Parts: sequence; structure tokens; C-alpha cells
Amino acid sequence: MKKLIAACTCIIFLMMSCNSKKEFPEVITVNDSNDNTSLILEPNTEVKTVGILLYDGFANLDAVGPYAVFTSLMGTEVFFVGLHDGLVEDARGMKVQVDTTITDVKQLDVLLIPGGFKETYQLTKDETLLNWIRDIDSNSKYTASVCTGAWILGATGLLEGKEATTHWYGKKILEENYGVKLKDTRYANSGKYWTSAGVTAGMDMSLAMLREIAGDNYVKMVMLDLEYDPKPPIEGGSEKNTDKNIVETLRAMYDSGMKTVLNPEKAVSNIKVDNIKDPVCGMSIRTHFSDTLQYNNKIYGFCSSVCKAMFKENPEMYLNTK
Repeated sequence: MKKLIAACTCIIFLMMSCNSKKEFPEVITVNDSNDNTSLILEPNTEVKTVGILLYDGFANLDAVGPYAVFTSLMGTEVFFVGLHDGLVEDARGMKVQVDTTITDVKQLDVLLIPGGFKETYQLTKDETLLNWIRDIDSNSKYTASVCTGAWILGATGLLEGKEATTHWYGKKILEENYGVKLKDTRYANSGKYWTSAGVTAGMDMSLAMLREIAGDNYVKMVMLDLEYDPKPPIEGGSEKNTDKNIVETLRAMYDSGMKTVLNPEKAVSNIKVDNIKDPVCGMSIRTHFSDTLQYNNKIYGFCSSVCKAMFKENPEMYLNTK
């Protein structure tokens, strides 16, 4: 391992940002007129590869948040692994170019599975993917999920009997279907397995994993580099601190959206719609839509009956939104 002596942490962070093939320094010494501090950066666990699974319908921050954290780990290759190569589209249409697929990857030190919604639950039935995850897990140092990615990880059987968490809406499915010991926490750790609550919690979990890998001071530097010091403008963000009516409205929207995935016999079929995204929430409806409405000689599909009801209140507001 190459020993680097830096006059200031700016040099280190410049290296983090610009050098994709980084060396993990043993010691960084920061000197000023009043202090001489050594930041010990010898990793507790050597991590050389981090693979983040991508699939059509993933939630972008589930993947990109941890990506931002783990790419700060010197000497580590962090990359996306797709179910297919080429462009992978997130739940709202953002496209990511993926050059590596699950057929190309046989070993990872860290595997991270992001969540999503309908497509995520569908993948709990994909034995090709589940077998790949089991194979990677047999040699991984850490296997992790963000949000409803825990559904996929749970479907492999690897979380059975272990403490785990997921998005507040997905907890019932995780506990009842996959035999986990559900924890009502921002993230949970059970041996090599890490799971996080919804979306933004993936960054907290990734920082906690990085802390175990590289220590407190390294994580403090990464947090400073990212200026990670969340202060939301209003209280909210969890079931516990959000008005009950808001929670139940959103739950009803999720329930409606999941209805056709959990009960395929209730799916809308043999109807061609004129849109590829729900005009209200922006969710992709290429593969699933829960309800339809005819308006101005067009048939619109919706991810949920809630979105359909909102559209009916003021169609032009949503159709004029680019």
C-alpha cells in the first residue's frame, strides 16, 4: 500500500473525485500552526469491488446515494451491474448507461440492491437473479439492500431469521413473506447483511458500512466532502412524525399501485393506452397500470386509482406539465 503524506485534506478529496483507480492511504497527516493530526485510514476490511444492481424501475437515489458514498473509498472499483446492458430506466424515466451485467460478474466484495416499486416485487420471482445474488453472496464481504430492495434480498432466503428493515410501506411484505426480524430503524445490520429504510436512508446505511470498513475519521472526511448534514425544512419523512391522514393517503396510493402485482388476475388487460408515464406522478406504466380513463379521445393509464382521481379533478394541469 502506498503511503501518502498530504498537507491538507483538499488534496485527498481531489484524489477521491478524480482518480478512479485509487490507492488507500495508510496515514494522512494534516499540519497547521496549532495542530498535528494523523488520520489513520487503514481499512478494517479490504474492499476492492462494489457492485450496485440496476434494473428497469429502480429508485434512482437508492442507487446513486450509496454510489456517491462508496466511490469515496480509495482503492475500490464501484460500478453498476444491470440485468441487461445498455440503457436502464429508473421508475421516472431517468436513463443510466450500464456496460456490465449479472452474467459478467462472478464475485463482489459488496453487493447492493436498490429498491423500487412494482418491478422490484416482480423480481422477487426471478430465479435467475435470485440465484446470481446467492452466488455473489457466497463470497461477498457485505450484502446490502436499500428500501424495497430488501424484498429481492429477502426472496433469496438470505435474510430469514435476521434483523432487517425496509421502506415503511414495504415492511409488512418483508416480514410476512421472508421471515425477517423486522426492525423499525433507519438501517439494520445483521452480520454481513445490511438493510436500510426508504430511499434516503441508503446514504445513512452506506456511511455506517463505510465506518465499519474504514473507521470514524475516514467517514467524517467523506461526510464533509459530501457536506452531508441533513436539515429538512419541516418535520416529516417517517410514519411516526407525519400526519396520519397523509400517511394513509400515500398508503392507499401504494396499495392501489401494487394491487395488480400482488393480484395479477385483477390487472387491466387488452387495453392500449396513449401514455407511457402516469401523467400525475410520472411513474412508468409500460409494464403495469392499475386504472384507465378516456379523455379527449385518448386513453390514459394510471399507476393507481389515486392518480386517476387527481387527474379527473384537473386534467389540463397534468397534461400541460412537461
